[in-house]
Amino acid sequence: MAMKGRLAALLLAFGAAPAAAESWAITGARAHTATSQGTIEDATILIRDGTIVSVASGGAVPAGTRSRSAGGRNVTPALAAAATQIGLSDLGSAPESDDRRIRSGPLGAAFIVADSVDPGSLTLALARADGVGHAFVFPGPPAQGVISGYGAWLSLADPAAPVAQEQAALVAVAGILATDLAGGSRGAVWTQLRIALEEARRLRAGGRFDGSAVERANHEALLPLLERRVPLAVMAQREADIRGAAAFAREQGLRLVILGGAEAWRAADLLAAQRVAVVLDPLDDLPTSLDTIGARPDNAARLAAAGVEIAFSVSAQGVWLSYNVGPGLRTGAGLAVANGLPHDRALRAITAAPARIWGIAGGIGELRPGAPADLVIWDGDPLEPASAPVSVILAGREISLVTRQTLLRDRYAPATPRTP
Repeated sequence: MAMKGRLAALLLAFGAAPAAAESWAITGARAHTATSQGTIEDATILIRDGTIVSVASGGAVPAGTRSRSAGGRNVTPALAAAATQIGLSDLGSAPESDDRRIRSGPLGAAFIVADSVDPGSLTLALARADGVGHAFVFPGPPAQGVISGYGAWLSLADPAAPVAQEQAALVAVAGILATDLAGGSRGAVWTQLRIALEEARRLRAGGRFDGSAVERANHEALLPLLERRVPLAVMAQREADIRGAAAFAREQGLRLVILGGAEAWRAADLLAAQRVAVVLDPLDDLPTSLDTIGARPDNAARLAAAGVEIAFSVSAQGVWLSYNVGPGLRTGAGLAVANGLPHDRALRAITAAPARIWGIAGGIGELRPGAPADLVIWDGDPLEPASAPVSVILAGREISLVTRQTLLRDRYAPATPRTP
């Protein structure tokens, strides 16, 4: 109980909103809706009980409704991280704080990474203060086989219970990540997955299973995938692996999402035709391995032009998968714009697109009537790295922007230097 009390105190200090939801309005906003409405100038955003009621240029504020002016600033939906590992690791150099993957044993598809999400993680508090309202967290490469387990969808509006959907997508690895796990050849990935799905279908039909309890659990965990209730997310960079994943998904009748996709631009027409979304890193613009020889800075622009749904996961070689998720997303989106991606499409990639890609309903990431009142008022262009949130509103409540980082800053780097 003492531990729970300390956790509650930490959550209140780092982002929890003590005030109850209410009806209020934001006026004078430059509202980037992340919908077909585009940007609405001088917008009034009405909020009631945590939901957006209306977004209209010059809209009237009902009598008796509290309001605040955005002063012409940019207002966007709260950011959404399409693939991150916040809440799973606080310190990469401390293995005891790293719950991102299974390091040993046969557990695969039955691994649910949501069980490892720590509500008290400083990475969640930092992401929330940086304007991130939602995130898909995924498990890293497995110890055996090619299936990592289930990724989860997080909603950061409730600091005490951030997991909104425990099984949002099943994650598998391909390419260089899977070569050894698949037995030495990248082509063996699809054989392993095919055998696993065949066994799952046999179990669903009432067939006998003679393996261990863990093996049975791994096969039973594939049923949501077969029933198309969740997508298969394949971590792949090379064109051959991306095309292999698309062919496998088509053969098996699965929903597919590509994580990585450094060479996805080479298969853009195929991905668009098969409605395969790509979660890519705009910073992957130079080869770092043989799997990324075809990496180029306009990958996002080429995919979007071909009609592929895109979102961003900006890793900075893994660092930003836990820390700096918010600034990382905005920096990556800005670089994509600099390399040809339209500004509104880049903004959608870090707001509305992630929920669409992972099949999360409810208008998450959009400023429109009926959508959750998750939004951010910025002090500049949200895709400029130097910009920062003026206000972060989640579920209709303004949250505190105080984090451990700001407290350390104020303690050790005061605005007015102390004299001896």
